Amino acid sequence: MSLDFIPAVGEADFSDAQARLLTLAHRLGKERFAPRAAQWDREASFPFANYDDLREAGLLALCVPRKFGGEGADFATYCMVGAEIGRFCGATALTYNMHICSTLWTGTLSDGVAMSEVQRAEHEARRPLHFRRVVEQGAVYAQPFSEGSAAAAGKAPFGTTARKVDGGWVLNGRKIFASLSGAADYYGILCTEDKGDQHPDMRDTLYIAVPGDAEGLTVTGDWDPMGMRGTVSRTLLLREVFVPDDEQLMPRGVYYKAAQTWPAMFFTLSPTYLGVAQAAYDFTVQYLRGEVPGQPPVKRRMYPTKQIAVAQMRIQLESMRALFWRAIHEAGPNPSKDQRMRLYVAHYAVMEGANDIARLAIRTCGGQSMLKDLPLERLYRDSRCGALMLPWTAELILDRMGRETLYEPGERDE
Repeated sequence: MSLDFIPAVGEADFSDAQARLLTLAHRLGKERFAPRAAQWDREASFPFANYDDLREAGLLALCVPRKFGGEGADFATYCMVGAEIGRFCGATALTYNMHICSTLWTGTLSDGVAMSEVQRAEHEARRPLHFRRVVEQGAVYAQPFSEGSAAAAGKAPFGTTARKVDGGWVLNGRKIFASLSGAADYYGILCTEDKGDQHPDMRDTLYIAVPGDAEGLTVTGDWDPMGMRGTVSRTLLLREVFVPDDEQLMPRGVYYKAAQTWPAMFFTLSPTYLGVAQAAYDFTVQYLRGEVPGQPPVKRRMYPTKQIAVAQMRIQLESMRALFWRAIHEAGPNPSKDQRMRLYVAHYAVMEGANDIARLAIRTCGGQSMLKDLPLERLYRDSRCGALMLPWTAELILDRMGRETLYEPGERDE
């Protein structure tokens, strides 16, 4: 199947399924998501209409395994589709990532994590419940992570706790920057099992789905950020929230193993920002050629300074694409040290590169391009948010790379 456009990830030898899904994402993005993007940004409102489109197109079940009725897309295919959506609406792509991860982690990722026979049986018995909700009901899952502490960075146990009771769990705690707050049907809460010994351990992390209408769950706080405003990432408060055992998205203790086994599980934020970078580049080319829809056909391409800037943007974009492409195809359980380091490099390059390309776009296109009836200033604000996102902020990536390059596991300085 040939494509009549160049995807955000660039030209490649796509499978028929990948080409079909990319074509679908591109069409939805161009015809529906891009025209609405300014509204979600202006209002800081959630893109419900876009999710109706995703639901109707079957893309909410993109990474649900085929045997459960989904598309069965693998990690790399999701990253391609996510980047294409991000090209047209960053907030939609970023929240879509949170939903997709709930199915990807429970599906493909869990299949590559070592479990005991009891854990595997438990997982196989429970995950069809979550997949059916997505496939048959079009349910949306969120993935609240941050708590304003070291937990989301992977350096401490989560402060949100789950206490075992008959038939289920009782959750207490708080999640900040909870994307899809008030919009999700279920929140995949990462929390620490409360064993009553005052010694929380990251190995006791639980991953539990909490229904959006659960008693004791409230959404609070304002949402007025610089960028990614349509994510509506307010605060979730959980006070004595009871959920049944079957709401576990992974068996007890398996999330910690997954984070150690599949580091690429945290790379899934990158596709959104590769898409944003592509959008900034696309706009610059259109603007300089006088081809922006609804704008006077004024050409600005004849100036050498602008030609050089576009060349610089393309060089950076191609570098990001190349790293991204290799990283998503190397992704899997138990990567080598070299693969893990390259994954870090790819993530850092995309998150920082997206903002750099948007910066060049603003400087090159000039003052008129910053008007809010054009997308560039929104793309710039959105592009800056990626480097701040836990657990792999740009700063933490640099910290990991330096430490893991110079120290082998277990090494200490005496």
